[in-house]
Amino acid sequence: MTEQSTMRAAILETHNATLRISQISVPDIGPGEVLVRVRASGVNPLDTKIHAGAAAHARHPLPAILGLDLSGVVEETGCAVTRFKEGDEVYGMTGGVGGVPGSLAEFAAVDADLLALKPANLSMREAAALPLIFITAWEGLIDRASLEAGQNVLIHGGAGGVGHVAIQIARAFGANVFATGSVAQRATVEALGAVFIDRDTAIETYVAEHTGGRGFDIVYDTVGGKVLDASFAAVRRFGHVVSALGWGTHALAPLSFRAASYSGVFTLLPLLTGAGRAHHGEIMNEATRLVETGKLVPMLDARRFTLENVGDAYALIRDHSAKGKLVVDV
Repeated sequence: MTEQSTMRAAILETHNATLRISQISVPDIGPGEVLVRVRASGVNPLDTKIHAGAAAHARHPLPAILGLDLSGVVEETGCAVTRFKEGDEVYGMTGGVGGVPGSLAEFAAVDADLLALKPANLSMREAAALPLIFITAWEGLIDRASLEAGQNVLIHGGAGGVGHVAIQIARAFGANVFATGSVAQRATVEALGAVFIDRDTAIETYVAEHTGGRGFDIVYDTVGGKVLDASFAAVRRFGHVVSALGWGTHALAPLSFRAASYSGVFTLLPLLTGAGRAHHGEIMNEATRLVETGKLVPMLDARRFTLENVGDAYALIRDHSAKGKLVVDV
């Protein structure tokens, strides 16, 4: 149990403002919660949108502590918590949206259902990089599309956060994996074990080359917009398209003519509604299993950040200058 009564936290008081470092009270925990001493906070593009107040689907009342992902050490457990004990190293997507305080603080009161034991072979920084992107990739491929061994899977945006994890999950399940990206991303995609497809290649060309014109069994769109439209044209008859960015207006005729199905992935639902939180903990247990068996490795940007310069990390994401996931040391 921590003897500290106060902690440092980065507070957002106004959208788009510099985060203010403040000394505030360490949060109390409820019966089903654990107090986590935060070691690292993963940074996601969604964090920057919440910071700017630009995500209507991810409101966070101000003043607020941002940070969706964390890794850290359990300091205290609520009376109803049986899965964790003091000293356990844990990780998960635990707050930073919907009024739930996030991970840009020295401590966080976390719903234990959202957590899993950190993989023994990952550092705290590496672990903090995984939760949102792994949950998003898993929900799309496994929960929605029911991925099976031997299927042909196309990942749009394979070198991105969700994309590079989706490739590894699909390969771990025995799928034949293809991934789009820029020419500069070819080495990254191929190092992950996927067949690279130049994102500027015509749909009919790569569908013919890699599937004999039949189409892919599963297409996972991590980009949105026109790429989701392309997904509807690249899937096979009775196949499945999944998107983590299914916004905007899209013509469904190409999908309908293939009698294919579509699923959206909205990873924030358990945080926003409270429903399904235990499943997020189960998904993170799967992440731990894949990491510890050598089938999943997160890609990290080597640059280091602290609570004082989180804004620099946000700027890199907005400029599309990050080379892997960014992580804040807390």
